[in-house]
Amino acid sequence: MLPSSTAVYDSAQLRKPLLTEFRNLWEFRGLIRLLVGRDITVRYKRSALGVWWTLLNPLLTMSILWIVFSQFFRFQIPDVPFAVYLLSGMLVITLFAQGVNATGAAMVNNAGVLSKVYVPPEVFAFSSGLAAATNFIIALIPLLLIQLGTGVGIPWTVVLVPIPLLFLLAFTVGVGLLIAAAAVYFYDVLDLTNVFIQLVSYLVPTFYPISIVPAKFLWIIQSNPLYSFVKVFRGFVYEGGFAPWWNFVVMGLSGVLILTLGVWVFSRSWKNLVVLL
Repeated sequence: MLPSSTAVYDSAQLRKPLLTEFRNLWEFRGLIRLLVGRDITVRYKRSALGVWWTLLNPLLTMSILWIVFSQFFRFQIPDVPFAVYLLSGMLVITLFAQGVNATGAAMVNNAGVLSKVYVPPEVFAFSSGLAAATNFIIALIPLLLIQLGTGVGIPWTVVLVPIPLLFLLAFTVGVGLLIAAAAVYFYDVLDLTNVFIQLVSYLVPTFYPISIVPAKFLWIIQSNPLYSFVKVFRGFVYEGGFAPWWNFVVMGLSGVLILTLGVWVFSRSWKNLVVLL
């Protein structure tokens, strides 16, 4: 007879979508902290600069894009230096790209653990998203320094940045969970995801002003949820104001709905995913 304190895993036990997942995340919060730390340290383990690449990478990318689009194409953004405009958009897109890729591949990359030890699969997915959010917070430092150096300053609304960050994290993890569920059946989904992210990224005015978009195509840009995330983030981080109300609605609904859909699909299919792994 098993001691009463022994935890027993029952694969036939029904899950309650969302409730079960969030309860597991709370119960395994210690493991999540370890996984987030692992994702950040392992990524730069063999690098001489280590975690400093989190700061340098967006700056180097921004520098290249700044030279191309501000010097060659002569893009100008009213009332704000192009470097601030460019880097603020890049941070949002980079978080989305890194988070979706890492979350989507979490199941496949941790197949060895999941096939031997019972760990709620969503723990790996959410830790990947949190690691991307951590990189975002670190990379936010150069943006604020550039704002100070260029005279833009740091408005009080910067304290509200966690609001778009939280909804962006929910949106990113939700998309990643949908991809994770599909990637176990069709590994090529991970490669197609990169194409999808690149397409979606180009539909967000990160390196070009929205004023150059023809009026008949403007709805395509504005219907992209990432546009609202970028708009709200820029309003808080350097504009010192609030984006139009509909951007907040799109940001909130897309974050909550996509996360709910991702968790629901994952909850319905997680047993088959582990078997296939």
